[in-house]
Amino acid sequence: MNELLLIWLFPIAISFHNLEEAVWLPRWSENAGRWQKRVEAGSFRFAVVVLTLLAYLVSALTVWGGKQSLGAYLLAGYALAMLLNVVMPHLAACVALKKYAPGTGTAIAFNLPVTFLLLRQMILQNYIELSCFYWAGPLTVVGILTLIPLLFAVGRKLTADS
Repeated sequence: MNELLLIWLFPIAISFHNLEEAVWLPRWSENAGRWQKRVEAGSFRFAVVVLTLLAYLVSALTVWGGKQSLGAYLLAGYALAMLLNVVMPHLAACVALKKYAPGTGTAIAFNLPVTFLLLRQMILQNYIELSCFYWAGPLTVVGILTLIPLLFAVGRKLTADS
């Protein structure tokens, strides 16, 4: 599959996934126990909108910057984060709770194939070098995980969630 197509399919897949979570996860989180801290709808939706826009931004940076660019490594790291997100928390929560966790369907249907194929093509087409990705990918994942609580905090202030 063409890497340019996959670069743009990535934020589209993220959009569908984040839309599913934005609609159903806040209410689901009220009874998810240890698998999901209760989230306020406004702050959660703010965070997923920003993360979705970030997916489009890193895709654009990759197209503009080309192979071996900062954008390419950020996109590959973001794709790694979303690939890991399929398993934890989505599949793990479904198995542990024995019920559907919002986001699981789109994670499996869209994020899993798109992120796997995107990472594969980025490696095969030399958009990223594995020796650099081995540290840049996990670093990007950590960056995204660090960004999420900050986005929730900003979202609480902007949406008046308490």
